[in-house]
Formats: sequence, C-alpha cells, structure tokens
Amino acid sequence: MKRTLWSSGLSVSGDGVGVVAHAGSVGLRLLADRTGLTGGLAAAMARHSFTPVHDRGRVLVDVAVMIADGGEAIADIDVLRHQSCVLGPVASPPTVWRTLDEVTPGRLKKIAIARARTRRHVWAHLPGGVPASQVAGTDLGATVVLDVDATIVITHSEKQNAAATFKRTFGFHPLGVWCDNTSEFLAAKLRAGNAGSNTTADHIEVLTEAMAQIPGTHRKKLLIRSDGAGASHGLLDWLTEQGQIRGRSLEYSIGFAVTEKIRDAIRLVPQQVWSPATNADGGVREGGDVAELTGLLDLSGWPAGMRVIVRRERPHPGAQLSLFEETDGWRYQAFVTNTSTGQLALLEARHRAHARVEDRIRHAKDTGLGRFPSREFGINSAWLTLTMIAADLVAWTRLIAFTADAEVLATCEPKALRYRLLHVPARLIHGQRRRRLKIAETWPWAAAIVAVFANIAAIPWPA
Repeated sequence: MKRTLWSSGLSVSGDGVGVVAHAGSVGLRLLADRTGLTGGLAAAMARHSFTPVHDRGRVLVDVAVMIADGGEAIADIDVLRHQSCVLGPVASPPTVWRTLDEVTPGRLKKIAIARARTRRHVWAHLPGGVPASQVAGTDLGATVVLDVDATIVITHSEKQNAAATFKRTFGFHPLGVWCDNTSEFLAAKLRAGNAGSNTTADHIEVLTEAMAQIPGTHRKKLLIRSDGAGASHGLLDWLTEQGQIRGRSLEYSIGFAVTEKIRDAIRLVPQQVWSPATNADGGVREGGDVAELTGLLDLSGWPAGMRVIVRRERPHPGAQLSLFEETDGWRYQAFVTNTSTGQLALLEARHRAHARVEDRIRHAKDTGLGRFPSREFGINSAWLTLTMIAADLVAWTRLIAFTADAEVLATCEPKALRYRLLHVPARLIHGQRRRRLKIAETWPWAAAIVAVFANIAAIPWPA
C-alpha cells in the first residue's frame, strides 16, 4: 500500500497554460540572434522581389535549434511551434521543406560566408580567448588544429546518391572537418556511399572550406590531422603549398600505411633507437615505443621536409596481427609530418590525439548527422549544413556561456545536455510588460541554466 501512496489524488488534464516544455532550447535561438547568425543567414537566403511570411534566416536557425534539441525529422519542428508563447510564430513543416529546397549550391556558399563572419565575432568574445589544443598534458598554444575524417551514415530507404559502402552497408559517406580547439563542426561534404576514403579532391575541398571558417587572425598557425585516408601525394603536396603562403605556418600529421618498404625500414632500426611513447597525461606509455624512419626510406617522390615516424605497441589480447607483426609480437602504426622540431614522443602523441574526432563524429550523429530526412540529395546537403550550425551553436554555448556558474554542464554529452539544459521545463510569467521564464527551483541545474541565459544575453551585438 505504501508503494502507491504517492499517486493518491493524482490526476492529469490538458488545460495547463504558460508552460514551456523545452525552455533551454530558447537559449540556442537567443545565441544565434545575439551573434548575428540569424541575420547573416537571412541575407544569404534573400531573394529579389520576394518577402516570405517566415524569414528564411529564422527558419534555418529554428531547424538548427531543433536538430540540437534532438530532432531527427523535419516534422519535429513542431516542438518549437508549440512554444510560440516564447518564440513567436515558427514555420510549419511544409515551409521548412520549401526553405531547404531553396538552399542552392550558390546559397550554400553564402551561408558559409555568414557562418565565418559569425565565428569571427564569437571568437573575438571568447572568455580567455580561443582554447589551446591539449596533447599529452601540453597545450599547443596558438595553433588551431583541424581534424578531417569521414564516416558512414546508413540509410534504410532509397535516397538519391545513396550507395553501397566499403563496409558492406548502404547509405552515404560524408567527409567533415572539426576544430579540435573548440569542437566546432567547420565544414563537410555529403558524398555517395561508394565515395573513396582517400579522394584527394574531396579532402582539399573540405579543408579549403574549413580554413575559410577560421578567422584570419587565427589562421597563421594551423595543424591538419588525418588518418591514413589523407596519405595521398596530391593532398600532401597541397598542404605543403598552403604552408608556403606568406604569413602562415601549416603543419600536418597524417596516417601512413605500413607497406613492405616501411617494414624493411623497421627491421633496420636498432633496438636502442626506440624511445618510450607518451600517455595522454604526458607520462611514459608502458609497452609503447616510437622511432623515426625518415633516413631509412627513399622519399624523393614526396614533399620536401616530410618525416616518417612509427609507433610500436604490444597488442591487446585477441588483436588481429599481420604476418610481419606476428613475427616479433609488436603492432606498428606510422604517420608522416612536416614538423621539424619537438620530441618524437610528443609528435606521436599529437597525432594520436586525432582520435578525438571519433567523439566529434559520434556527437554529430546524435545531432542530425545520423539521419537524413529526404530522398533528394540537395535537401540532405542543406540538412548537413544545418547539422554543422547546430553543432556550432552547442559549441559556442559551451565556450561563451558555460562559465564558472555553469561549469556543471561543461562536460555533458549531447543526450545529457538535452536532459539537463535544453529540455528543462519552465513556466512563462507575464508582468510589468515583461516575460519571465521560471525554472523549478528544485531542478539540480537551475542556477547553472540561469547563468547560461545571462551569459548569452551579455554577448555584444555584432557591428
């Protein structure tokens, strides 16, 4: 009997007023307005002699907020429509479809320009400046680190350009670039499922777009990281050329296949040459060593200054080894870099930190990238752009609004962030010609959420 006392006298009715279900998502919308993103997108989508009922920049921002809020289909925009008491009129699903259909390749370029301008404003007002990328307990200073990687997005229905993938699945094979310093999703290209992993032209395209997203004052020191898919002559030649631009220092750290020539060079490395590898915290990595193979290889066909570094490690139980690795019991991984200074252990740890991009991809798949809503490739490409904007809004909220008072939210993954912040319910109170969102004082993160809204509201308007 005691187990059911809590429900005594409980009833449910649908006549509540002034209740906002996803009050935290209002902060993302406010952030887009305060940083000038909404206005920039409106200008990018403007059409001559056409004034829509719903401003197209507002529609795009609302879809991005809906994606960050956990939406997986265009019909999920109704979640925001049901909060019109706070947000005002929100576009209907058919209007969203029309808006995405209006995002032509030309407008995608204008949207990219608007994103870059907004990012310049955001970076200029980051508390403490742009955070440094962390490697083995050491920060990389002013270096902006760009991680490029591709992923498979499985589709369960026929969609334009969806195809069989190299993993024997069916879907798309998008390629993206993330900023390791800020976790921003800078650029991406939606590709057919059978697109190559190491296509040079695609890598150059997304990296060009990503570098254009970096504010000019922070584009002077760049580090490009990739797995073995980036180890092509064309990409490394292009990266070398980019590093020769006046006023810019560009370094790369790219995975490299362990071919027979690499194995022959490994056999020539004296035992005393191997030095201990480094852990993520900067300590010695037990059972891991690094060595340089540059002087043992003919690299005449590769860019000048390219170094080849290899890491060996005792494999975990059950790991699949090649015949060469089974001979001496080590697992080998190689990468190339044009960085001429620094200890081998630090350079290897710096490259291994590229693995953080897997978390970025996982978060992106949990925020729009994991499901494309349309049969049409153009609409899905627009959806991918809004997924990047959603990721940026979340990243900017973390960078600007998660100060000391909201630090408890700083390490939340997307699902936890939605539960604690974006999906928090609130009551809308009218009085003295003002509106107030009142979050329950018993909510554990109420004080942090109030601080988030205050910090967003304090962002200066762009000039």
